Amino acid sequence: MNFFKLATLLTLTATLAGCSTMDQLASVGQAPPLTAIADPTTTAGYQPVHMPMPEAIADTYQPNSLYRTSARGFFKDERAHRIGDILTVMVTIDDSAKIANTTQSGRNATNTAGMGGIFGVAVDNLSAGSIDPSAMIQFDSGLTNRGNGSVNRSESLETSVAAVVTQVLPNGNLVIEGRQEVRVNFEVRDLIVAGIVRPSDIQANNTILSSKIAEARISYGGRGQITNMQQPRYGQQAMDAILPF
Repeated sequence: MNFFKLATLLTLTATLAGCSTMDQLASVGQAPPLTAIADPTTTAGYQPVHMPMPEAIADTYQPNSLYRTSARGFFKDERAHRIGDILTVMVTIDDSAKIANTTQSGRNATNTAGMGGIFGVAVDNLSAGSIDPSAMIQFDSGLTNRGNGSVNRSESLETSVAAVVTQVLPNGNLVIEGRQEVRVNFEVRDLIVAGIVRPSDIQANNTILSSKIAEARISYGGRGQITNMQQPRYGQQAMDAILPF
């Protein structure tokens, strides 16, 4: 990293730190604000979902019949199936993993090269016996590698959040997105759920399990005084990224 890049990074870090400091000073004694309710499709970074789709099948009606081929039942279905409809996502995560790996390898090599015949006699005479012509060049090398790694984690989350249907794919699957914010004292907890669901997986009470969501994106975090105390300062983060040691 040259001096120009280092100076630019330090300047940007100082600017971000200054903005963060000013924001913190402006919110002294105040609770973190909640995000305004908005259409998810108008937020920055929103991308419509494009997936491989089968050919659409047109509705057909039988003579003197009220039933259509695309209907999921004869009576009206109150489950979410259109853009703007709401369904409840039951978020249940109980994940644990324990992995241990040990790797050990070693290698030794010895190579010797000599010179015989008239060339060996000539070298021997020049060196006055200090060099053995049969072992003029010798290479010794050794390599030992040993590594240990382990993973031991456990995650558990059980909650529910209401999501809105933001898109209906050509095959009838629903793209949903839901966000929930809860503020307790000076800490805000955010829960975000998004993904693709099948209408047939939605239960009769208009709920769906998080395990039934394809391309699921579930985020649970927070912001506020406690979260700020758990994060290192911008200067420390910048030094961790710059220093090679």
